[in-house]
This record gives sequence, C-alpha cells and structure tokens, in this order.
Amino acid sequence: MAKGKRIDKAREGVDPAKAYPLDEAVKIVKERAKAKFDETVEVAMNLGVDPRHADQMVRGVVSLPNGTGRTQRVAVFARGAKADEARAAGADVVGAEDLVTEVQGGKIDFDRVIATPDLMPLVGRLGKVLGPRGMMPNPKVGTVTMDIKSAVEGAKGGSVEFRVEKAGIVQAGVGKASFTAEQLVANIKAFTDAVQKAKPPGAKGHYINRVAISSTMGPGVKIDTASLVSNSGGT
Repeated sequence: MAKGKRIDKAREGVDPAKAYPLDEAVKIVKERAKAKFDETVEVAMNLGVDPRHADQMVRGVVSLPNGTGRTQRVAVFARGAKADEARAAGADVVGAEDLVTEVQGGKIDFDRVIATPDLMPLVGRLGKVLGPRGMMPNPKVGTVTMDIKSAVEGAKGGSVEFRVEKAGIVQAGVGKASFTAEQLVANIKAFTDAVQKAKPPGAKGHYINRVAISSTMGPGVKIDTASLVSNSGGT
C-alpha cells in the first residue's frame, strides 16, 4: 500500500498526455526521485522502424559527456600483450578459454564485453548466453577491436551501447538523479543525437516518434521531441 501511495504521489502534477520541453521534463523527474538510493534516469525512444528487417536495425554506442554515474565491470577476451593492455586499462576480468569456461558455468560478474578479433570464434560459443543479455561483442559498436585500451577506457568512462528492441524501442540509462539538470540534459541530447545518426537506410517517414524519461521508481514523463532533436538530422 505504501509503495502504491508513493507512486501515486509521484504522479501528481504530471500530465500523462502532455509532452514537456526537455529541461522541464528533467526537472520533473529529478523532483520525483525520492527513493533511498540514487535512482537511475532512463530514456526510452519509440522509433519508426521494424527491427525484424535487417535494413531497419538501429544500434550503436555513445560516450555520454557526463558519464552514466554507474561503475561498469568490463570483461575482455584477449591473449598475450592484448590481455596485458586490457588489465592496464582497468578491465575487471580478462581471459580466453578459461573465461569462456567460467561464463558457460554461469559466472557472469561483468556488464560489458570486449574482444580482440582473433578470439571471436571462441567468444561465438557464448552467443546463447551473452546475446540475450545484450553483451555480445560487435565491431559495429567498437567492442570487437585491437584497440583494447580505448575500448576499455570508453566502457569504464561512460559509453553506452544501444540497440532497438522488437517493438521499435531504444532505451538506456543516461545518468543518476543526483546529476545536475544540466548534466542530464547534455547526456540525453548526446544519446538522442547518436540514435538519430544511427538512423538506418530502411527507415521511412518519421523516425523518432515518442520519447520519455523516468527515474527508477518514478513516473514516465513524455518529452517534446522538438526540444531535443535537431531539424538538420531529420526525424
């Protein structure tokens, strides 16, 4: 009952039918983030694509200017000098066959996965485990690379991977409720810009249809897309 009352109170003053300017939406979300922990602020975008078609798949990676506020644990599949490079860059877990065995055994104590190209045949065995979790390394988002140092530092420093889901929705954590409004606005605009630039060739008509932000325990607040999408990129 208490939880329901808290949610109802958080929704007070939020018009579910209204699309707010970005600055105002961020203010509303921050004001209603009252949990005892630092809530994550998430953005969800409904795109005019059908990801069942290969030419309408949306995916990419963006480095948020103010980070995510969350410490990412990074695993790297590499050998020799590249494994040493990964450890020096701050990777939390590094290995090859031994790491594959651990993951197959159910030990997954990391959030992001990076691999050198030569180890992808090995990592491919983990597709059924890492794929559903959105962790499978992919060269299109820079997680299959020989530049291990940059990839690890990016993952630890606030880069966010995104991929459209079956319903045409892209979502990601873009900061914490403790961030300043200016930090959240900058992160949301950077994320939106990255999704806009990732517009696939098969997308026709309106691309970014609806956008909403929320905190972990707070209500969703719709955003007026005109306040965050530049006309030059097309919507």
